[in-house]
Amino acid sequence: MTKQRIKIMVGDITTQNVDAIVNAANNSLAGGGGVDGAIHRAAGPNLVKESLLLAPCQTGEAKTTKGYALPAVWVIHTVGPIYHRHSPDKAAELLAAAYQNSLREAVRVGAKTVAFPAISTGVYAYPREEAAKIAVQAVADFLRHETSIEEVRLVCFSEDSAESHRAALKNMLG
Repeated sequence: MTKQRIKIMVGDITTQNVDAIVNAANNSLAGGGGVDGAIHRAAGPNLVKESLLLAPCQTGEAKTTKGYALPAVWVIHTVGPIYHRHSPDKAAELLAAAYQNSLREAVRVGAKTVAFPAISTGVYAYPREEAAKIAVQAVADFLRHETSIEEVRLVCFSEDSAESHRAALKNMLG
C-alpha cells in the first residue's frame, strides 16, 4: 500500500538514517541557505567538490552525489521552482518533476529509503499547502508504479508544514 510507504515527520533531514536524502538545491549546486546549506555543512567540503562537477542542474531535474559525512549514503540534489517566476500550473509541473526525478535517481542508485524536505517552501516561497499536495501526490503516483522504494519520508522543518503534508495525504486517500 502506498500510504504505508509514505511517512511524514518533523525533523532534521541531515540526521535521517536513510539510503538517500534529497537536497532542495539551487541551479549551481554550490550550496546556499536553508536545507541546502544545512546539508552541505553536515556533509562536509567533499560534497561541494562533487556537486560542482554535476552543475548546473535545471529546475525539476535531479542529480546524485555521495553523502560523505551524512548518515545517508547518497544526496539527491533537485531544484524546485521559485514560485513567483512561473504560472501556477508550470510551478506545479516543475515541483512534481523535482519529486519524481529525485525518486528516479533513488531507484537508479539502488536506494530503498529516501527522505525529502518540503521542496521550494522556504526562500522559493511556494505556498505550503499547495506544495504539500503536489509533493504527496507526486510521491504517491511514483510509488504506485515503483516497488523498489520501501519508504519515503517527508521530513518537515515545522509542525505546520508536517500538518499540511498529513492533510494532503489524508485528502488524497479519501
